[in-house]
Amino acid sequence: MFTIGDFAGLGRVSVRMLRHYDAVDLLRPAHVDPATGYRFYTADQLFRLNRVIALKDLGFTLQQIRKLLDEQVEVSELRGMLRLRHAQLAEQVAADTARLVRVEARLRLIESEGQMNTEDVVLKHVPPVRVAELSATADSYAPEHIGPVIKPLYSVLKERVERAGLRMTGAPVAYYEAATDDPGEAVTVHAAFPVAADPHPAYDFEVVDLPEIPAAATGIHRGSMDQADRTVHALARWIEENGYRADGGGYAREIYLETPASDHDKWVTELQIAVSETSPRSSRD
Repeated sequence: MFTIGDFAGLGRVSVRMLRHYDAVDLLRPAHVDPATGYRFYTADQLFRLNRVIALKDLGFTLQQIRKLLDEQVEVSELRGMLRLRHAQLAEQVAADTARLVRVEARLRLIESEGQMNTEDVVLKHVPPVRVAELSATADSYAPEHIGPVIKPLYSVLKERVERAGLRMTGAPVAYYEAATDDPGEAVTVHAAFPVAADPHPAYDFEVVDLPEIPAAATGIHRGSMDQADRTVHALARWIEENGYRADGGGYAREIYLETPASDHDKWVTELQIAVSETSPRSSRD
């Protein structure tokens, strides 16, 4: 047998915790010396201790754990419960990591307020373009909602376009619209490839003509699209300072010029925001 101190070390728990488990009738010592009150445990009791710890990590209360152990949960069932909890925790970690990235990006944006460069903004005409596209709905225009929706669309679209025997004639395009079937913040996301093809009923994607943009305030964003707000803010300042207003809900059309899969920080994307004049101007730079 092992003293409570030795058993605590073997089980990687504290002596205080073992005493508490004894008090709530969850893990009784195998023997208690009647003269000294010292607790002693056997090696076999490590199995029950391991189950207690595992179920506690799953979020069960000690009372629930005692009931489960008294009902002798099978090892296979416990393994399944642990795998489910593992998946939930992994998902939570991924979500928290993504949230941390967004917070850091927002902090950098706040720190650069008033310092964003508008000198590289170009006002230009964007000609119409024919594209093959797939669409889906995102909960909002926020990066954390757009990213998980648009990325799978491009993978599926690429496969379908290639299967149809078509090839891209330009850089991938993304554009957005307020979702007509949702009164809230939902956005229709369009992932598109320029193609030289007519619509065909056999295609499992749409072939549409994106209309020209007579006047677009455009800027080059370098880096992950999760951090595109800084470029959008620079465009917004330029639009306001030069007597324009944003059209089309203020959504930017995105042209993905360079998109190395291994490093999103090296992406190069042109952002195009349709604009119109708010008042006559006597001159233009």
